[in-house]
Amino acid sequence: MAVIKWLLSAGPTVMLPILLLIFGLLLGLKPGKAFKAGLTVGIGFTGLNLVIGLLTSNLGPAAQAMVKNFGLHLSTIDVGWPAASAISYGTVLGSLAIPIGVAANVILLVVGLTKTLDVDLWNYWHIAFTGSLVYAATQNFALGLVTMVVHLMWIYFLADLAAPTIQRHYGLAGISFPQGASAPGFVLALPINWLLDRIPGVKNIEWTPERIQKRLGIFGDSAVMGLIIGIIIGALAEYPVAKILNLGVSTAAVLILMPRMVSLLMEGLTPISEAANKMVQKHFPERNLYIGMDSALAVGQEAVLSASLILVPLTLLIAVILPGNTVLPFGDLATIPFMIAVMAAVFNGNVFRIVIGGIVDMVISLLIASWAAPLLTAVAKTAHFNMKGNSSISILSDGGAWTTWMIVGLGKSFLWLGIIGLGIIALALMIWLNKFHKQTNVD
Repeated sequence: MAVIKWLLSAGPTVMLPILLLIFGLLLGLKPGKAFKAGLTVGIGFTGLNLVIGLLTSNLGPAAQAMVKNFGLHLSTIDVGWPAASAISYGTVLGSLAIPIGVAANVILLVVGLTKTLDVDLWNYWHIAFTGSLVYAATQNFALGLVTMVVHLMWIYFLADLAAPTIQRHYGLAGISFPQGASAPGFVLALPINWLLDRIPGVKNIEWTPERIQKRLGIFGDSAVMGLIIGIIIGALAEYPVAKILNLGVSTAAVLILMPRMVSLLMEGLTPISEAANKMVQKHFPERNLYIGMDSALAVGQEAVLSASLILVPLTLLIAVILPGNTVLPFGDLATIPFMIAVMAAVFNGNVFRIVIGGIVDMVISLLIASWAAPLLTAVAKTAHFNMKGNSSISILSDGGAWTTWMIVGLGKSFLWLGIIGLGIIALALMIWLNKFHKQTNVD
């Protein structure tokens, strides 16, 4: 536990390189190659965090200024996933998420109920989040522990289900995204895509970055689009001209820099992924293995970033007009690319459809995040989190995921019956997917 707490305090930029180094050595990579792979992934995550920080530090204040200018009053502040992960790991129950998650992943792999070998251990905070919420609602520690396992089963099912689509669209051979904030988007995107395919006129709308650039010329360039969107947001925030232009350039920089940071992540991950697949083919020749990674590998795509920037002002507008919403989007505005990354693969990079799907996702997320706010606020107080004067907090990403509403809602209302029932359903789905359902993978 002391080692785990040290790794958690070091953060993912230190934790992942160390774990990948160890993992690479276990897979038979030479020490120098394993060390370089882990270090490169760490550098990529550091660069990605810097870019996200650039986006957050610019978009957050602009969003607050817009809210103030329009005289809006929303009682719950969205503190964002970094705060939520700290809160989740800050509880006694949450500190057990990593050993429980690793044990569950190994067991599910051995018995053939998942193809995902999850090396992204930092993101076990997602199951710590739901486990802590159920514990806060029921005061049942054992139920909170079982909730984490059941949530993990759902995440691995969704990751395995979406993996072929993700691999095909993003060109990420052998990769899956077992991330609690992005994996649920796959199921949400499927009916939306089906519906859009059947609406005359709408079904023919296709906005890809390439087509946008071809039709708009220089104004379709990703950097120029980022500049324009940043200027529009700055103008709505009623910034002075110099600050509007600064926001525009910062937004343009994000669109250019983020894909390059993602390429560093992939450069470091490739030798690990190849070694893992060789090991599996050697010992289990009839099985396919996915390396479970953060959906950060997909957020650098132009279509994802462009749609995300369009969704920022739309999310704020939805928050204002949506009946029943109490959440002011703030901390997770920069997390929108992660929330829609898997959805974008279903929509095949069509910016129009990603925006439509994103709007539906934001409506659902805001309502669920409003519902989860009292529980998350209670957990934050238990973890001695600095509320910074806010009486109610929530997060848009995990706090608004349909899996959170399903798992925490049933756990709160039906206790063991609800959680065990969800576990049985997840088990049945995993058996169907991995034992009977044929999937086409990217080699």
